[in-house]
Amino acid sequence: MTEKTLLIVAHAPSANTVRLRDAVAEGARYDGISARCLSPFDAGPTDVLAAQAILLFTPENLGGMSGALKDFFDRSYYPCLERTQGLPYALCVRAGHDGTGTRRGVEAIVTGLRWRAVSEPLICRGDFRETFVDECRELGTLMAAGLEAGFF
Repeated sequence: MTEKTLLIVAHAPSANTVRLRDAVAEGARYDGISARCLSPFDAGPTDVLAAQAILLFTPENLGGMSGALKDFFDRSYYPCLERTQGLPYALCVRAGHDGTGTRRGVEAIVTGLRWRAVSEPLICRGDFRETFVDECRELGTLMAAGLEAGFF
Protein backbone atom coordinates (compact mmCIF):
# COMPACT_ATOMS: atom_id res chain seq x y z
CA MET A 1 0.00 0.00 0.00
CA THR A 2 1.35 3.42 -0.94
CA GLU A 3 1.62 6.03 1.77
CA LYS A 4 -0.69 9.02 1.25
CA THR A 5 0.61 12.56 1.65
CA LEU A 6 -1.05 15.24 3.74
CA LEU A 7 0.48 18.62 2.95
CA ILE A 8 0.35 21.13 5.79
CA VAL A 9 1.02 24.67 4.59
CA ALA A 10 1.43 26.73 7.73
CA HIS A 11 2.54 30.29 8.36
CA ALA A 12 3.66 30.55 11.98
CA PRO A 13 5.38 33.88 12.68
CA SER A 14 4.98 33.88 16.50
CA ALA A 15 5.64 31.51 19.38
CA ASN A 16 1.92 30.80 19.80
CA THR A 17 1.32 30.11 16.12
CA VAL A 18 4.37 27.80 16.14
CA ARG A 19 2.71 25.87 18.97
CA LEU A 20 -0.50 25.56 16.94
CA ARG A 21 1.34 24.54 13.77
CA ASP A 22 3.28 21.92 15.71
CA ALA A 23 0.04 20.59 17.26
CA VAL A 24 -1.51 20.21 13.80
CA ALA A 25 1.59 18.35 12.59
CA GLU A 26 1.66 16.17 15.71
CA GLY A 27 -1.98 15.22 15.24
CA ALA A 28 -1.30 14.34 11.61
CA ARG A 29 1.24 11.66 12.57
CA TYR A 30 -0.71 8.61 11.53
CA ASP A 31 0.16 5.19 10.11
CA GLY A 32 0.02 5.23 6.34
CA ILE A 33 0.22 9.03 6.14
CA SER A 34 3.21 11.15 5.27
CA ALA A 35 2.49 14.55 6.81
CA ARG A 36 4.68 17.24 5.24
CA CYS A 37 4.62 20.55 7.09
CA LEU A 38 5.98 23.44 5.05
CA SER A 39 6.05 27.20 5.31
CA PRO A 40 4.01 28.88 2.57
CA PHE A 41 7.31 30.29 1.30
CA ASP A 42 8.72 26.77 0.91
CA ALA A 43 5.60 25.09 -0.49
CA GLY A 44 4.60 25.30 -4.11
CA PRO A 45 2.65 23.62 -6.88
CA THR A 46 4.87 20.52 -6.94
CA ASP A 47 4.06 19.89 -3.28
CA VAL A 48 0.33 20.37 -3.86
CA LEU A 49 0.35 18.04 -6.86
CA ALA A 50 2.08 15.34 -4.80
CA ALA A 51 -0.47 15.54 -1.95
CA GLN A 52 -3.76 13.73 -1.53
CA ALA A 53 -5.04 16.35 0.95
CA ILE A 54 -3.96 19.76 2.24
CA LEU A 55 -4.33 21.59 5.53
CA LEU A 56 -3.90 25.36 5.44
CA PHE A 57 -2.89 27.29 8.57
CA THR A 58 -2.67 31.08 8.72
CA PRO A 59 -2.84 33.84 11.27
CA GLU A 60 -5.34 36.60 10.66
CA ASN A 61 -3.38 39.60 9.38
CA LEU A 62 -5.21 42.91 8.98
CA GLY A 63 -8.48 41.02 8.64
CA GLY A 64 -7.21 38.61 5.98
CA MET A 65 -4.88 35.69 5.40
CA SER A 66 -1.18 36.17 5.90
CA GLY A 67 0.84 37.55 3.02
CA ALA A 68 2.85 34.33 3.14
CA LEU A 69 -0.22 32.19 2.41
CA LYS A 70 -1.30 34.62 -0.30
CA ASP A 71 2.16 34.28 -1.85
CA PHE A 72 1.76 30.47 -1.81
CA PHE A 73 -1.57 30.79 -3.63
CA ASP A 74 -0.14 33.31 -6.11
CA ARG A 75 2.57 30.83 -7.10
CA SER A 76 0.41 27.71 -7.00
CA TYR A 77 -3.00 28.71 -8.33
CA TYR A 78 -2.58 28.39 -12.08
CA PRO A 79 -0.22 25.38 -12.07
CA CYS A 80 -2.76 23.54 -9.85
CA LEU A 81 -6.01 24.89 -11.29
CA GLU A 82 -6.89 22.06 -13.68
CA ARG A 83 -4.96 19.33 -11.86
CA THR A 84 -6.20 19.42 -8.25
CA GLN A 85 -9.97 19.70 -8.57
CA GLY A 86 -11.64 17.95 -5.65
CA LEU A 87 -8.51 18.05 -3.46
CA PRO A 88 -9.66 17.64 0.15
CA TYR A 89 -8.63 20.54 2.35
CA ALA A 90 -9.13 21.99 5.81
CA LEU A 91 -8.43 25.49 7.10
CA CYS A 92 -7.18 26.66 10.48
CA VAL A 93 -7.02 30.37 11.33
CA ARG A 94 -5.46 31.95 14.39
CA ALA A 95 -7.61 35.05 14.64
CA GLY A 96 -7.08 37.88 17.07
CA HIS A 97 -10.49 39.16 16.01
CA ASP A 98 -13.21 37.08 14.35
CA GLY A 99 -11.40 35.49 11.39
CA THR A 100 -14.26 36.21 9.00
CA GLY A 101 -12.20 38.06 6.39
CA THR A 102 -9.45 35.46 6.54
CA ARG A 103 -11.90 32.62 6.04
CA ARG A 104 -13.66 34.44 3.22
CA GLY A 105 -10.36 35.19 1.43
CA VAL A 106 -9.09 31.62 1.60
CA GLU A 107 -12.46 30.17 0.63
CA ALA A 108 -12.64 32.43 -2.43
CA ILE A 109 -9.34 31.05 -3.68
CA VAL A 110 -10.03 27.37 -2.92
CA THR A 111 -13.47 27.69 -4.49
CA GLY A 112 -11.75 28.83 -7.69
CA LEU A 113 -9.41 25.85 -7.42
CA ARG A 114 -12.45 23.63 -6.81
CA TRP A 115 -10.92 22.09 -3.70
CA ARG A 116 -13.31 20.30 -1.33
CA ALA A 117 -13.62 21.30 2.33
CA VAL A 118 -13.70 18.22 4.57
CA SER A 119 -14.41 20.10 7.80
CA GLU A 120 -15.65 23.46 8.95
CA PRO A 121 -12.75 25.90 9.29
CA LEU A 122 -11.16 25.88 12.73
CA ILE A 123 -10.96 29.50 13.81
CA CYS A 124 -9.07 30.06 17.06
CA ARG A 125 -10.54 33.45 18.02
CA GLY A 126 -9.52 36.03 20.58
CA ASP A 127 -6.81 35.85 23.20
CA PHE A 128 -4.65 32.73 23.05
CA ARG A 129 -6.04 29.79 25.00
CA GLU A 130 -4.44 26.42 25.67
CA THR A 131 -7.55 24.74 24.23
CA PHE A 132 -6.44 25.99 20.79
CA VAL A 133 -3.51 23.55 20.94
CA ASP A 134 -5.83 20.57 21.48
CA GLU A 135 -8.22 21.75 18.75
CA CYS A 136 -5.36 22.03 16.27
CA ARG A 137 -4.04 18.59 17.19
CA GLU A 138 -7.55 17.16 16.65
CA LEU A 139 -7.79 18.81 13.23
CA GLY A 140 -4.48 17.25 12.20
CA THR A 141 -5.71 13.86 13.38
CA LEU A 142 -9.04 14.28 11.57
CA MET A 143 -7.27 15.05 8.31
CA ALA A 144 -4.79 12.18 8.58
CA ALA A 145 -7.34 9.60 9.76
CA GLY A 146 -9.87 10.61 7.10
CA LEU A 147 -7.25 10.44 4.39
CA GLU A 148 -5.95 7.06 5.56
CA ALA A 149 -9.47 5.61 5.83
CA GLY A 150 -10.37 6.81 2.35
CA PHE A 151 -13.16 9.10 3.53
CA PHE A 152 -11.74 11.72 1.20
